[in-house]
Amino acid sequence: MAKVAINLATGAIQQDELIVGIDLGTTNSLVAYVHPETRQPAAINDLGRGAIVPSVVHFPVDGSSPLIGTEAKDFLLSDPANTIYSVKRLLGKSYRDLGQHAGQLGYKVIDDDSERLVKVRVGERFYSPIELSADILRELRQRAEHALKTPVRRAVITVPAYFNDSQRQATRDAGRLAGLEVLRIVNEPTAAALAYGIGLDPAEEKTVAVYDLGGGTFDISILRLHQGIFEVLSTHGDTWLGGDDMDRAIGEHWVTQAALPPSFRLVPGQRQQLRLAAEMAKRYLSQHDDFTTQLVDGEENVFAVTLTKAEFNGLIAPLVARTIDACRLALSDAKLTTDGQPATAKIDAVLLVGGSTRVPLVYDEVSKFFDQPANRSLDPDEVVALGAAIQADILAGNRRDVLLLDVTPLTLGIETLGGLLDAIIPRNSKIPTKAGRQYTTSVDGQVNLKIGVYQGERDLVSENRKLGEFVLSGIPAMPAGLPKIDVNFFLNADGILRVEAVELRSDTRQQVEIKPQYGLTDEQVEQMLLDSLTNARQDVAARLLIEARTAAEQLLYQVGRFLKKNAAHLEETEVNATNEQADQLRQALAGNDRDLLLKHMDELDELTRPFAERVMNLSIKQAMSGKQIS
Repeated sequence: MAKVAINLATGAIQQDELIVGIDLGTTNSLVAYVHPETRQPAAINDLGRGAIVPSVVHFPVDGSSPLIGTEAKDFLLSDPANTIYSVKRLLGKSYRDLGQHAGQLGYKVIDDDSERLVKVRVGERFYSPIELSADILRELRQRAEHALKTPVRRAVITVPAYFNDSQRQATRDAGRLAGLEVLRIVNEPTAAALAYGIGLDPAEEKTVAVYDLGGGTFDISILRLHQGIFEVLSTHGDTWLGGDDMDRAIGEHWVTQAALPPSFRLVPGQRQQLRLAAEMAKRYLSQHDDFTTQLVDGEENVFAVTLTKAEFNGLIAPLVARTIDACRLALSDAKLTTDGQPATAKIDAVLLVGGSTRVPLVYDEVSKFFDQPANRSLDPDEVVALGAAIQADILAGNRRDVLLLDVTPLTLGIETLGGLLDAIIPRNSKIPTKAGRQYTTSVDGQVNLKIGVYQGERDLVSENRKLGEFVLSGIPAMPAGLPKIDVNFFLNADGILRVEAVELRSDTRQQVEIKPQYGLTDEQVEQMLLDSLTNARQDVAARLLIEARTAAEQLLYQVGRFLKKNAAHLEETEVNATNEQADQLRQALAGNDRDLLLKHMDELDELTRPFAERVMNLSIKQAMSGKQIS
């Protein structure tokens, strides 16, 4: 007898396992699905708690399970050091990527190595942005399962169109750690167009602009839709531009104009109070002309702060102007120009996405630039998740008349002589795709060739992001210029890159799937997912302990070399203190406490940084001694 699955929430016969669409947002996250009978996408509202889940994780001081969403958001003021927000901005990024932004967060971001993924310190524990994002995704999955009364194991997750390879990989790994098989990583603007229903009619032909201004990121994408095909002509954006930056501009204005004490910049609790008040002002002034509230410092002193709509518009005007500049560039990249100027008349519709598009100045400036009223008929907070649900429905085989063609947002290439970037796949190339070039050796008898893979738009590789490297070994010894080496890039539908190098005369070959800098292999991630079925946190921690031990051993080696090489420039007290701290790290290596390892690594790094910088400055002075700069 055949078994029939019935969804208890909808009463409908379930033909196949449900695939959900997830918008993992900087400020808020949502999960949506397509109703099996109405065939309409809907955001999932579990137990009436609302469809929107704030992207906030709070770790209680008693060590109990973390709180996610609205419950966690309540602790932003009372316990900011243990409450993590805007983690999406950290995904796939190193500390060097964050730069000045690191100090703007209310919690501590650890700099253990400029090339490795950042970590967040909560008490004596250290978390990667992947783990924190997995907590949010796990909460969304559990809400969906509870509301729909069915297991949820597969999902489509959206990312900003401008996310690079490492950020996409990090998003996929976070989904896996949350117990989800991530079937597709989809660009948010592409999902938004689906939600607006554009392109679902195969006979429809349009060129649309999707303007997506969220809490932490901005994207502008130009899409051409014809015969049921979504073709992304170009994309532009900024992963550090959004509503959070509007809030920061308001806060800085109040610090200056209201003469707030320095504690509102320095003390985490007061800094959060300022940020939340600024966010409240932004929302209020989107519908009113004046805003007033009170702030309280640590000594119970009360400070009244005010803001008018005109002042607010003046503060955010430079931020909105940056988005318009990106729109201009996107039109140019899409070849939508006339006499060198953006041809906005060729745009059939402008779609607004992201909560920050509720700000009237944003709507006015976007409508003015594109010379037509922007479409804001759908809830800007839900539109991306709804589109992801439609894409999930397509992957489930329920919609066979729609095809998505996406693009890679940044140029991919390799390093050549002189430290230059040689582009293999130019930005805005359709994906999936493959491309390659032929190279040769530069030295007689060369048998190994190191291939460095980079992503970015600058000519020098030092100014682009390094994705990885590998060595083609076993090249037959021949005179320089004689070997013929094909380097091929294969970019799949998720924007994940595989690189292959082949020496044609000998058929020597090597290939590698480019991984993010944090070093998780597919096998490790799959094993973490398997372990999550029984004891997720403990088993994931075991693997992270291995990474921490490796990093600790590297740090001890580097510190030892530094002390030996620069002993003449160091004080005896500095050497003794460093050796003592290094011994503590060695002792921690003998144990199994990952957080203790990271703690001692952090302390050793903090201890050695000042005199390492001093020695470096001394070396620069010596190198410049007697030389004249013209």
